[in-house]
Amino acid sequence: MTHKGFTLWFTGLSGSGKSTVANIIEKRLRDGGAKVEVLDGDIVRTNLSKGLGFSKEDRDTNIRRIGFVCNLLSRNGVVAISAAISPYKDVRDEIRAQAEHFVEVFADCDLDTLVARDVKGLYKKALSGEIKNFTGVSDPYEAPENAEVTVNSASESPEESAEKVWSALIERGLIQS
Repeated sequence: MTHKGFTLWFTGLSGSGKSTVANIIEKRLRDGGAKVEVLDGDIVRTNLSKGLGFSKEDRDTNIRRIGFVCNLLSRNGVVAISAAISPYKDVRDEIRAQAEHFVEVFADCDLDTLVARDVKGLYKKALSGEIKNFTGVSDPYEAPENAEVTVNSASESPEESAEKVWSALIERGLIQS
């Protein structure tokens, strides 16, 4: 199915569907015989980036580490899928510049929908001031200006979003249909 490694970089606010769509793509790629690794933001934070906080510097360090691992994997023929908020455009652009094959997916979703579906109550706590430095509420999120794919979990099913990503990968010659 794949003939080269590449980085598929999902970015978006917490709860926007990054991991859900990434997991659908991962399964399709694996079913087709590809070597795939998903670097989920929460999992990376508890292992590779343990001890980092949520300052801008720590967030940048965390995202750079994910980008470094993605580049190692992709240059060795693995499809590296990142599903991390990655709030800052300059760091995403830095990672893009280091990657041979990079596809950015913006998981867009309005704040009202995110708050409504937030099972952990994180947005409610952030909006009330209980949680400081929460991306998209009290900390900035810089949406991509030129993502290769934009999906929206408020108006699309996860399967519809995954199909948009899949089509973009085919169009770029990264996978075969």
